Amino acid sequence: MTGFKFGLIGGGVMGEALLSRLIAQNIYHPTDVIVSEPHEPRRAVLQQQYGVEVTDENSQAAQVTEVLLLAVKPQILDTVISDLAALSLGDSPNHESEVTIISILAGVPLSKLEAAFIHRPVIRVMPNTPATVGAGISAIAPGKAVQPHHLKLAQKILAAVGDVVEVPEYLMDAVTGLSGSGPAYVALMVEALSDGGVAAGLPRAIASKLALQTVLGTAELLKQTGMHPAELKDRVTSPGGTTIAGVGKLEQAAFRSALIEAVKAACERSKELGK
Repeated sequence: MTGFKFGLIGGGVMGEALLSRLIAQNIYHPTDVIVSEPHEPRRAVLQQQYGVEVTDENSQAAQVTEVLLLAVKPQILDTVISDLAALSLGDSPNHESEVTIISILAGVPLSKLEAAFIHRPVIRVMPNTPATVGAGISAIAPGKAVQPHHLKLAQKILAAVGDVVEVPEYLMDAVTGLSGSGPAYVALMVEALSDGGVAAGLPRAIASKLALQTVLGTAELLKQTGMHPAELKDRVTSPGGTTIAGVGKLEQAAFRSALIEAVKAACERSKELGK
């Protein structure tokens, strides 16, 4: 019997984000973890940084007792499934000793995962990159074989990297378009705000700090107060003042519409990746 509790297939950015927080918060000890990663330099980094066992064999990483986390690109899922076929992961409907399979593959539906891992508890998850610093949010959709203790374990793991919400699977593509891809939209906004400050005469360093803290502080204010964004906007916008002048330009440029269309486009792409 293997001594590993947690197996990670894919040591990329999101896989490492989850791994780092799980170890930092002692959810798993490094000796409990094995990571499968095809690139040798990446394996070396993960082993040195976190003290975990590494391998280039997906089948080895799947020989765990609690959780198998799939964190590869959706395009190579079929290869990974083929690698795991020899393990007979779905050979029994007995739930007593089942490994919980968590997938963070964008667009890949539970139906495909459950067809590959018959009788196994499969949970589809969409995290986002702020998970790296414990400020992420993950949406989870449990599969048919998932029992309450499987869901609780997944929630515990994902809570290590931020908030967790449960949604029906049909909303996962929308989650991907909003919170999964959203950090890129916010980063673009911060960059643009900073550029605006420079255009108005501010030194770059000061403009960048002002832009970043403004976004961070506004988000925290909305979170702590529960205030509707429109209410906060109205509070800042005085008659004939500076803010309404700026808001007018944003409306002229279809700022809100652009964000809406970005979320919709990412949602559609997520659906395409799942086909």
